[in-house]
Amino acid sequence: MPTPPRARRHPHDDAPDTADAFRELATLPDGPRRDALRDEIVEAWLPMAERLAGRFRSRGESPEDLRQVAALGLVKAVDRYDPGRGHAFESYAVPTITGEIKRHFRDHLWTLHVPRRVQELRNRVRVADQELSRTVSGRRPTVAEIAERAGLSEEDTREGLEALETFTALSLDAELPGGEDGYSLGGPDPALDTVVDREAVRKRLAALPERERAILYMRFFDGMTQSSIAERLGISQMHVSRLISRCCSRVRQQVMRESVTPRTPVSPERAAPSREWCPAARGAATGGL
Repeated sequence: MPTPPRARRHPHDDAPDTADAFRELATLPDGPRRDALRDEIVEAWLPMAERLAGRFRSRGESPEDLRQVAALGLVKAVDRYDPGRGHAFESYAVPTITGEIKRHFRDHLWTLHVPRRVQELRNRVRVADQELSRTVSGRRPTVAEIAERAGLSEEDTREGLEALETFTALSLDAELPGGEDGYSLGGPDPALDTVVDREAVRKRLAALPERERAILYMRFFDGMTQSSIAERLGISQMHVSRLISRCCSRVRQQVMRESVTPRTPVSPERAAPSREWCPAARGAATGGL
């Protein structure tokens, strides 16, 4: 009976000789004996998987997690390896384990979901940039040079370069230099107060008499002066001034009575009356006209 071809042993001294074990594993049915032999093979090749994981250290993932991912890739390689093809197990296991680690980085370490196409562009651009940086001295490689080395269009190259900066996200609470104390991306937005004010006065503006709503609109949307409004309506400028002041005070008081609760504190600045209509309420006036 012819002897099946023996897998060529890896030249490294510490590479285990598991060719016989793989041939036996291929003939065993599912059961305790097969599971035990499979575990022995995995354990024998585990040092190789850990060495492969070490190549990816210092890339933002803990060594222990990398070892676990490499071990998972090793198990997949053991389960899928066919000794009958005559190839050494390591020649199949190395790309399988490496691919599992790269897939882990692609799927789990991007803070925001990035399309796979963009991730691949990023990797090709990164490799081309690193290769060119070793040959070009005194300057950074140009987009055209990177595109030529990576075999990409300049548009795709720019997209890949932008993706190089998006592997991690910056916290909204992070302080960035912008003054003596810096500033936070997640700082208070004054426009939010405008939205609150606008919604608070919307119904009150709609309840005003038509002429008063028209005066407010002309004053705060059309930018007309009180004198121009008075001339258009055929009344005195003083009367227009009193109407604007009275409307503002009335709406403000109505809103304040409703909003001053333990859940909606109001600052003294927002509570204080003024002669001019609050600009934040301008958007609400449109719905009432």
